[in-house]
Amino acid sequence: MQRGRFITLEGGEGAGKSTQARLLAAALTDLGVPVLSTREPGGVPGAEELRALLLSGRIAWSAPAETLLHFAARAEHVAKAIRPALAAGAWVVCDRFADSTMAYQGYGQGADREMIATLTRLIGLAPDVTIVLDVSAGVALARRRARGGTADRYERQNAAFHARVNEGFRAIAGADPQRCVLVQADGPEAAVHAAVMRAVWQRLPLLAPPL
Repeated sequence: MQRGRFITLEGGEGAGKSTQARLLAAALTDLGVPVLSTREPGGVPGAEELRALLLSGRIAWSAPAETLLHFAARAEHVAKAIRPALAAGAWVVCDRFADSTMAYQGYGQGADREMIATLTRLIGLAPDVTIVLDVSAGVALARRRARGGTADRYERQNAAFHARVNEGFRAIAGADPQRCVLVQADGPEAAVHAAVMRAVWQRLPLLAPPL
C-alpha cells in the first residue's frame, strides 16, 4: 500500500490553524482521501495528558524542560497515531508539529534552537507539506479576543512573545521553501481555505484541484 501524505498547519495564536486544518481534512475526505485529523501537543491519550499540563500554566517550566515535554508528547503521537496512519495509506492533517516547538520555545522562549533541531531529526519524520499561516498582529489579537472562554498559557503571553513566535514561523518558512508554503491568513475563512487548497495541490497533486 502506498504511504499516505503528511500535511501540517502552523502559525501563531489567532492564525486560524485549527479552522483551516478542519476545512482541509473535510475537503480531502470529500474527494475520497482517507484522512487522520489530529493535533499537537496531543492526538493520543498520553500526549493529551502532556498537553493539559503544558497549557494549564500550573508549572513555570524552564525552556529546556518545556521543549522536552513537547517532544515527549510528539514521540508518543508519532509512534501511536501518525506513523500507523501513514503506513496504512491515510493522509495525516496535523494542527501543529515540530515547527511550533521551534517557533514557540526556540524563538518565543529562547530555548536552544540547535537542541530543538536535533530532537526534530531524532523524531525521524518530516511533513510532506507545511502550510504556515501568517497573520498580522491586530487581526490575531482580535481573533483571540473573539474566541471567548479561558485563554491558555500561550495565548496569555505578551505582544513581544507573539511577535517573536511569528518571526520564528516566517524564518522557518523562508529557510525551507521546498516543504513550507507561507499563506497570508488575514482574510476571510473561505479565501484562506482556497489558498491552502491551492498550496496543497501544487505540492501534492492527487486529483483535479477542487478550487
